Amino acid sequence: MSDSLTHGLSEVQEQAVKALKGPTLIIAGAGSGKTRVLTYKIAHMLYQGVAPQKILALTFTNKAAKEMKERIGSVVGAEKANWLWMGTFHSVFAKILRIEAEHIGYSSKFTIYDTDDAKSLLRSILKQLQLKREQYPENELLNKISSAKNNLITAKAYSGISTFMERDRAQKKSDTYRIYELYEQKCKQADAMDFDDLLLKTNILFRDHPEILKKYQERFNYVLVDEYQDTNYSQYLIVKKLSSLHQNITVVGDDAQSIYSFRGAKIENILNFKNDYPTHQVFKLEQNYRSTQNIVNAANSIIKNNKKQLEKNVFSENELGDLIQIKKVNTDTEEGYVVANEIKDRRQSEQMPYSNFAILYRTNMQSRIMEEALRRNNIPYKIYGGFSFYQRKEIKDLLAYFRLVSNPKDNEALKRIINYPARGIGKTSLDKIELVANHNEMTMWDVLNRSDELEGFNKGTKSKFTKFVNLITKFIQQAEEQDAFDVANSIAKDTGILKSLHEQETPEMVSQHENILELLNGIKDYSLLLQKEENLEVLTLDRYLENVALITNQDNEKEEDNEKVTLMTIHSAKGLEFKDIHIVGVEQDMFPSMMSKNSPKELEEERRLFYVAITRAEKYLTISYANSRMKYGKFMSTGPSMFIGEISEEFINRPNTGMFSKREGNRFQSNKPKQAFATDQFRRGKLKSINTSSEDKFTASPSSSLKAGMRVEHARFGKGKILQISQSSGNHVATVFFEGAGQKQLLLKFAKLKIID
Repeated sequence: MSDSLTHGLSEVQEQAVKALKGPTLIIAGAGSGKTRVLTYKIAHMLYQGVAPQKILALTFTNKAAKEMKERIGSVVGAEKANWLWMGTFHSVFAKILRIEAEHIGYSSKFTIYDTDDAKSLLRSILKQLQLKREQYPENELLNKISSAKNNLITAKAYSGISTFMERDRAQKKSDTYRIYELYEQKCKQADAMDFDDLLLKTNILFRDHPEILKKYQERFNYVLVDEYQDTNYSQYLIVKKLSSLHQNITVVGDDAQSIYSFRGAKIENILNFKNDYPTHQVFKLEQNYRSTQNIVNAANSIIKNNKKQLEKNVFSENELGDLIQIKKVNTDTEEGYVVANEIKDRRQSEQMPYSNFAILYRTNMQSRIMEEALRRNNIPYKIYGGFSFYQRKEIKDLLAYFRLVSNPKDNEALKRIINYPARGIGKTSLDKIELVANHNEMTMWDVLNRSDELEGFNKGTKSKFTKFVNLITKFIQQAEEQDAFDVANSIAKDTGILKSLHEQETPEMVSQHENILELLNGIKDYSLLLQKEENLEVLTLDRYLENVALITNQDNEKEEDNEKVTLMTIHSAKGLEFKDIHIVGVEQDMFPSMMSKNSPKELEEERRLFYVAITRAEKYLTISYANSRMKYGKFMSTGPSMFIGEISEEFINRPNTGMFSKREGNRFQSNKPKQAFATDQFRRGKLKSINTSSEDKFTASPSSSLKAGMRVEHARFGKGKILQISQSSGNHVATVFFEGAGQKQLLLKFAKLKIID
């Protein structure tokens, strides 16, 4: 291996990179450069003469795979890197399934259903079985089916597991197994798989066809897995099977960052690696290159409270850094204002762009107050993992056309677009078609192709069916001869989608029209990319659809506007880093969540989640909690999370940021009715006069001389800055942010503010 390739690696990183033979566990602490090690390890394999086709590297996002492949390409050459089998679990095994589909009764053009497709199918099934959606919510059904599939439990097996059946009966949902069975049948009939099927069907393929398993065992001499702590049972089993022949398996991960058990991830996979592979080597990447010493040490003081973990000693050689700020406020609304103003002040004092800041919270519902506070302070922000471009209605409509052209058996795609744009085929007609299809175990496309034989439809309706079939058939023929862009362009024009959006000149329709054009641009860009990377002459519609179907939320994030504060749940923050982090709402029953109270296992995962939040910070970290929070329409007394108490005191600072002094805060907490009243006044923007004996002695400046931007002092609240002066009910009102008490609204005739500069 050349010196240039190992330059900049620590001793243990270099050892991990050079360890090619046998099972290898790389325990990578937060900020320890695991991506670099994995990248250089693959580059080292190629440098040692391993054929790229012999290497299988699995990640959890396309973005991670793309970045790694680009880095490897910069070292060994892009042409060689492009031959690697590298991608997400779902994309790699979708590729294998398309090659081997006929062995499990699918065509190579099978459709991949997203969540919306799956929900639509479940709604149809509930209607067919005459079951109420209120009794069987789609999200709950999907979660049960997904959980079963990730544990390799098919519909047939589900009905034979007594614990599942007893649970469903106790929940008065005893038809769940029937719904699962019909869901499985209809997916197969439509030549479709959902995301979980991509893993389940791969396991079934390898189980039922040992000769195919052997083929891929022999193909992949080396198997590498990123974020191994996030693998579920289905992924674990595939990896174990594929690596069993050569035993050259490298897994990289951190048990302290295992936070996705709700998705089926099993921390036991990484904890038990040594038992699965007794001849394994272990390399511990313990140096954190991201965060200050105080942040790393604080994180260590928390995670040491977990019993189930791999031993490691994460450390930092960066600067000592500021102490972690633990901020107590009296209300959740005040918390928003305090965070917004601190971001504003830090940005100004440190000359940092807004993109350096992130606000993390345990649940999505906490974003509202933060958003309101940022908006009122004119601070731009974005919600990370928000509404995806590919989830917009107009985009999903056009993609449904693509799917139907690629796979006419796709009932969900057909139902979505048969009357879009409007062609006079109403819901009643569509319901009849679906009923005939269900009764005869046919696809809806087959029924439409035999519309002349259908009873119960007039001549005009049958004519509309025929026109629709002819239109789609024309596109199917085009798809066999032309590339994806030309076919997509024809579909957008000939269906009338572009015309209908162009004719309606409302802002919404203009935006939708632009989005359709952007999608077409994206197809052309992807085609040019594949021509460059894979020497692919023609991008087929099938290939493009697979790319879209496998896009993850993180892959949708754009860097087009860096001047924004990022808001996100802590689960979404994993893998990211920011100079300045605010973790908000760190309160008992909020974080850790109330549901984890009585489960030591769940409590340990909540602690790992807190560890992940802390280790996202590079330089500054603020943790805040409120004494009072609005829940279920009422003010509820809260308090600091137990996790705050687990941080060693030597790494933290606790400035007073509440609305009241410490003495008043104690009195305030002991009188709950007064607390509820006071916080309600704060929320509603009600103003109260200030008139105490201590303030009578305070020499104030004339109210007429006060202006926005001035630094002032108040007898009770201390020093602050006037943000604005406005009028309310004929009175002049000053909005002031006080350094020790947060933002206040005061009537100037009573406020008694002294100008200090």
